[in-house]
Amino acid sequence: MKRIATVLAIIIFTAGMANAQKFMTKSGTIKFFSDTPMEKIDAINRQVNSALDFATGNFVFKVLIQGFEFEKALMQEHFNENYMESDKFQNSTFNGKITNIKDVNLAKDGVYKVVAEGDLSMHGVTNKVKINGTLEVKGGKILGKAGFNVSPKDYNITIPKAVIKNISEAIQVDVNISLDKLGS
Repeated sequence: MKRIATVLAIIIFTAGMANAQKFMTKSGTIKFFSDTPMEKIDAINRQVNSALDFATGNFVFKVLIQGFEFEKALMQEHFNENYMESDKFQNSTFNGKITNIKDVNLAKDGVYKVVAEGDLSMHGVTNKVKINGTLEVKGGKILGKAGFNVSPKDYNITIPKAVIKNISEAIQVDVNISLDKLGS
């Protein structure tokens, strides 16, 4: 009986993979930028995991908070210890769907406008978001780009009064990913 169940699971998995249009990356980038008259702060993270199920539009991201690199080591330390509390809240995630995935033609290279809707979680808080971006089909890969703003207060990130004028109320976030088809 156990052997029959195993064979059935393999058949179902193989059949699903034959029709699957799943893409992923482990090397996407997320940059953020804060610009105030007092200070400009920018950081980049190259440890972005992302997956897209093209058949359903389901789309996920996972970002290691400690993976953000800053120009100044002290900024990076304050970001991790004082603001993001990255020992406690290690990741930020997006779990949602590209609502107009049917507008993207995998058989035709080009740039397609897309909308992603879902749950953005960071610092222990989850909010519904709607993000405009593009998916570029190019030589069998999907290149994704998006830019949006995040407000620290929406995620219960406290900025000390001594430096509140150094950090924007809305942080610009830019996402760039290159998704490869699974199994290729």
